[in-house]
Amino acid sequence: MHQRPLTRRSFLRTATLCAAASAGAGAFAASAGAATPRRIVVGAHPWVYAARQPNYELTPLLPQIFADLKQAGVDGIELMHTALKPDDAVARIGELSRRHHLPVLGTSFGGAMWDRAQHGSILEYAELVITRLAQLGGRTFGASVGPLRPATPRPLKTPEQLDAQAECLKKIIAFASNHGVTVNLHNHTYEVENNLHDLSGTLERIPDVKLGPDLNWLIRGGVDPVAFLRRFGSQIVFLHLRDQGADGRWVESIGEGVTDFRAIGAALREINFAGDAMIELAHERDFQPTRPLGESIRLSREHVRATMGI
Repeated sequence: MHQRPLTRRSFLRTATLCAAASAGAGAFAASAGAATPRRIVVGAHPWVYAARQPNYELTPLLPQIFADLKQAGVDGIELMHTALKPDDAVARIGELSRRHHLPVLGTSFGGAMWDRAQHGSILEYAELVITRLAQLGGRTFGASVGPLRPATPRPLKTPEQLDAQAECLKKIIAFASNHGVTVNLHNHTYEVENNLHDLSGTLERIPDVKLGPDLNWLIRGGVDPVAFLRRFGSQIVFLHLRDQGADGRWVESIGEGVTDFRAIGAALREINFAGDAMIELAHERDFQPTRPLGESIRLSREHVRATMGI
């Protein structure tokens, strides 16, 4: 059967209609001139599905992921950049998004931006991903600048390496802006350990860059997430949420660990956060799930709503 080609305009029109029809995506269809602030959109990132796949390949699992996330009650999905690499990615993901009424909010992306020799390939890949993301109506691009090796003990990036990653980021930010996509700095531990050495180096070179902190990686990097939110609140447009136990190991779903999500929710209200928050579960390599992943995401969504008020 011949299908009409997917265009950015047609997809956005569909996503908007879907948003108006459901409470979850209501934030996508705010009325012009409305006095009430935009509701925080709570979506999910599918890392936990890809973690045990060869080469973290997400594409074969996308039908299950979209179905699971819809049943879990989240507002949308943040993709991994690998899902946007296949030539048919826009058509395939767009069809899943429409079928499940689950908007594509954005994507994560990473590369060794500190290495100027890799800039050509990183920028080429980033431009491909951003172009396809924009065609799907996505609006956020979570960029990770890449760690140095070895991991233990991890060396500190030099001023020259920090200069290089800032140059690469600036080019990605400009390209994304021209496509209606906002870049945010997504952190792992390496950006925030050593008294925020890596992140501070980027902020010195791009003072107005937007931030998309992973609050659990902050904790693992020795940073208080509430203090971080208060310090950088004006630049934070995106969040990743995950939980861990008193022993430092990730738990099966948010709410089964010791992370103080009530305090985090209070801090978000204090800074008037109006961005997107993604549930991104992760499990240790030796962990054996006791329930389907979609059920853990549903339980996580319920806990986030009950404790954070979003």
